[in-house]
Amino acid sequence: MKEFWNNEITQASWLGLQDLNREIDFVLIGGWAAYLYTKLQKSKDIDIIVDYETLGLLKGRYTLGKNERLKKYEVKLERYDIDIYLPGYSVLAIPTKDIVARFRDRIEGFTVPKPEALMALKLGAASDRLASMKGMKDSVDILGLLFYSRLDILALRRVLSEYGLMRFMDLLLSIINGFDRRNLGYLNLNENSFAKLKRRYSDEIKRAL
Repeated sequence: MKEFWNNEITQASWLGLQDLNREIDFVLIGGWAAYLYTKLQKSKDIDIIVDYETLGLLKGRYTLGKNERLKKYEVKLERYDIDIYLPGYSVLAIPTKDIVARFRDRIEGFTVPKPEALMALKLGAASDRLASMKGMKDSVDILGLLFYSRLDILALRRVLSEYGLMRFMDLLLSIINGFDRRNLGYLNLNENSFAKLKRRYSDEIKRAL
């Protein structure tokens, strides 16, 4: 399968993520959460939701920067970054407090959002940066979640409706329809298998609208 990011970087990030998971409590979001569901593309950076007590522990271990514009804390390491989101401060498609309280799941020893909530977060991120390299990775993760995880379209609709995000259903359709076929290797698909999945899920999404 074609690799999106450099393998040395993703391996360093994965080892760092495992260390974090042994030492602190967090909800893993972003590309690594998508990877745990899909086993497709590994992530370069680590994205986590923590409480303020855990933030204090991280301040004792790392040099943290505060990104006021994006409402998150950041750790800049040599090969990867750690982005840290907090209840009551960070602004995500679904409030961080609801991710922690209502949409948590466990997979392979990690706490992650349920696939429908993770999809909402990924669509929220993609909506701001589709034309960028990270936006392309978002599109790969979004279609990976759609095709390979146990995501339920009707459950996704309920989540998006609850948070006033129904426009994301149209965004999801546009990502399916506009996906560059030259990037199918990132999804481990060929033209024929992608066409079948595209038709199936496009029909499901349209029925849910």
